[in-house]
Amino acid sequence: MKFDLIIIGAGPAGLTAAIFARRFKLNTLVISKDIGGTVNMADIIENYPAIKSITGRELAKLFYEHAKKYDVKIIEEFVLDIKNTGNEFEVITENNRFYSKAIIIATGERHRKLNLPKEESLKGISYCAVCDAPLFKDKVVAVVGGGNTAVAYAKILSQHAKKIYLIHRRREFRADPIEIESIKNDEKIEFVVPYIIKELKGEEKISGVILEEVDEKLMPTGKTIELKIDGLFIAIGLEPNSELAAKIGVKLSESGHIIVDDDMKTNVKGVFAAGDVTDKGSKMRLIITAAAQGAIAAFGAFKYIKSGVW
Repeated sequence: MKFDLIIIGAGPAGLTAAIFARRFKLNTLVISKDIGGTVNMADIIENYPAIKSITGRELAKLFYEHAKKYDVKIIEEFVLDIKNTGNEFEVITENNRFYSKAIIIATGERHRKLNLPKEESLKGISYCAVCDAPLFKDKVVAVVGGGNTAVAYAKILSQHAKKIYLIHRRREFRADPIEIESIKNDEKIEFVVPYIIKELKGEEKISGVILEEVDEKLMPTGKTIELKIDGLFIAIGLEPNSELAAKIGVKLSESGHIIVDDDMKTNVKGVFAAGDVTDKGSKMRLIITAAAQGAIAAFGAFKYIKSGVW
């Protein structure tokens, strides 16, 4: 099937791009296995203008419904490969092959892992407190991370678990001061700093973690402690889903994010990108900035297609 524009990714950036692309009368296809993206994992969102408070899943649904209003074709499949034939792009999914004059890559980011033995096999390890917190009612859990996500996880878990260890490798947290202040008086939450997780304990299910103290330069001091836990929530940051872009020669930053200009254009003709997967989006990971970049990318794709240079 042939389209004017194919958008890979259906988070705020991808769905906003689709909305604007259809307003520009482009025949548009969105492909994503994860409709809504990481927004679905957000508990409460209170920094999206005009909406005082909303859950991530509710906001994701609003983005989706808005796109469907414009009859955007959305395919829930995993994209395996992209090929640039010179005249058009071929997007290969699990079950289909699609063709377009331009593409927008809005694939977002994925959760960074600890890369420790047993991390993939042990039950009780999660990267989403919104999804899994209710499973740990009256249990002892740990959250590792120092940003706003880690703090948000601790707050969500406090509604279910009886004890939460918040583990961070530095004494100072990267989270916004107002977020740290919001959990300081929570008797369920205990700060464990400055430590890193050295080892995961357990056979089929996680039963504990070995922590190693580190100095200001993150070098081990030799001191270790063990925490007995029923669950571990990992919130140590994100890394871009930019592998598909690299396959067609799109330039990436040192961190692996797609390099774009102010029009969200990449170095490859006809390829645009938007949202957290870009070097601009990763600097301020907000739904509003991802959506704005999606709109800009759609306009860029529209101008490119209508110019006839493809």
